[in-house]
This record gives sequence, structure tokens and C-alpha cells, in this order.
Amino acid sequence: MQLRHLNSRGSCRQFASGTGQTRKLHLGEGYCKVAEVAGKFVNWRGRAALPLPRNEVPVLRIFGSTARRAAPLLVLLLAGSALAQTAGFDGLTFIKKLKLARAGDVEAQLSVAIDYEQGLNQARKDPAQAARWFREAALAGNLDAQFRLSRLITKGAPGLASDLPTAIKLLQDAANRGYAQAQNELGIRLQKGDGLAADPAAAAQMFQKAAVQGNIQAQVNLGLLQIRGLGLKQDFDAAFKLFEEASATGDPWALNNLGSMYEMGWGTAADKAKARSLYEQAAAKGNTLAQENLKRLTAAASTAITQP
Repeated sequence: MQLRHLNSRGSCRQFASGTGQTRKLHLGEGYCKVAEVAGKFVNWRGRAALPLPRNEVPVLRIFGSTARRAAPLLVLLLAGSALAQTAGFDGLTFIKKLKLARAGDVEAQLSVAIDYEQGLNQARKDPAQAARWFREAALAGNLDAQFRLSRLITKGAPGLASDLPTAIKLLQDAANRGYAQAQNELGIRLQKGDGLAADPAAAAQMFQKAAVQGNIQAQVNLGLLQIRGLGLKQDFDAAFKLFEEASATGDPWALNNLGSMYEMGWGTAADKAKARSLYEQAAAKGNTLAQENLKRLTAAASTAITQP
């Protein structure tokens, strides 16, 4: 099928290859935009990270292992709303879900796309088929599918051509329509200048929009910008509150960063014991920076004891 954006009234027209027959899809303006940019597919590069600040030694000393090497504080995870959206298909075989997808069931289309993308439920790993079904669900208005499609079409894979501009357009459209995960990732790209001109203020705005929806990664990212005063006014108190809220979910990055705030006394009274406890919690979840911070605190305490 070839999709084209034809008119200004919010309708798209779908051309069946080789038949010359057409039928209108009344999808609305936003969905026509999806059809307009969804002709090429690429693969997402897997993860995005927000770099550490380079201009404040205390931040580097706390959040990174050395003052010379910047390490990521946030790794954008692939989890999210898709798990909830496809939960109704637990127990169904891939073949049954595929039949539902072909019949137009949007949630089945999303579930089938995820199976193809990750090689789950006895589906072969096939990025091109994953892109096809993400697009079908996106055209029906599923923002999670549109977000996943934008990730899938960023880097490219065997059988799937790379097209970063198309991926950015899909991401921007999903973000503008209020999808928190897309807003957070768009914020990362704006902060890093990845595929877009670097714009810290616009990045902060995207993080804020996602954070108010409860997106944990966005809360962590926004807190980091507030510490640095990048794109918005430096505000340790606000950053502390964001890390505290995010850490209540058990997020290891939030726990590590909150521990750093307690260690430095930023936005709160300094409390090394509280910092150690938070580092321990984050380290137990596999956070390597928290493990390094914990080792550093332990070594500093040992040195203080042995010194006369």
C-alpha cells in the first residue's frame, strides 16, 4: 500500500497497488501527517543518554567516577505503555494475534509489531514487518506505535532503510500530541543536538511536559538540567524534589541522583548516611554509578578513620 497526504480537510487517501481503486481514510490531520512521513523505515539506535555536566566539578565528582570522564545519568528504556496496551493479548498465540491485526485490531497490530521487532512469541525477528505493523497502528491513532516506529526507523536494520528525518517528524508529531515518552526522547535529542539543532530551553520544555505526566526518565532529565542551569534557571530545590518524587518509584538513576543531592547538601541538608543508603538501594538495582559512588564514600570514610 502507498499512503499519500492529499487534501486539507484531514483525510488521507489510500491507493491499492496495481488496482487504481481508492478509498478515503478519515483519520484526522494528525494521522495524515503520519501517513505523509511514514513511507520509509529505519531502525532506532537502541538507547539515548544525557551526558553529565562538564562545568561543575562537584557534579562530576558525585555523578561520575572521575572529573575527566562524563558518564550517562539516564538511559532511555524501551519499556512503557506498550506493556499495558498489549496485556490483553497475553496467552494468545502469535498466529491468532496476526489474524486480529489483519482484521484491523489496533492493539493486535501493536502487539504483533513488538513481537516482530523483538522476536517474541515464536515470531521471527523482522524489522521490516515490525515497521509495517507499527505504521498500521500509528495510522489508526496509536501514539505508542508511532513512538516505537520513530525509534525503529532511526538507525536501520537488514531489510529496513535508515531515514532519521522521517523518524524525527514522527517523534515530533507524537510529542506535540502529548505522548510523554516521545516528549522525553525529543527533549534528549534537543538537549544533545541529535538530529535537531541543540536547544536546551526547548529540551527543558519537553522534559517538563513529560514530567508532569509522571514520566520518570523526564523527571530525572529535568532535574539534571535544573542542577546545571541549562535551558532554565538553576534550581537545586526543584531538582531535589524531582529526584525525590522519581526515587519513590524505585528508579535507580533517581535514587543515585537523590543520594548525590544529600551528599552535597543541594536542595536539602547534607546527610552522608542518607546518601549512602540511597546509593546502596541504587547499587542493588545494578546502577554502576551508584556502585562507584558507594565505593568512593566507603574509601573516603576509611581514609578519615586511619588519618591521625
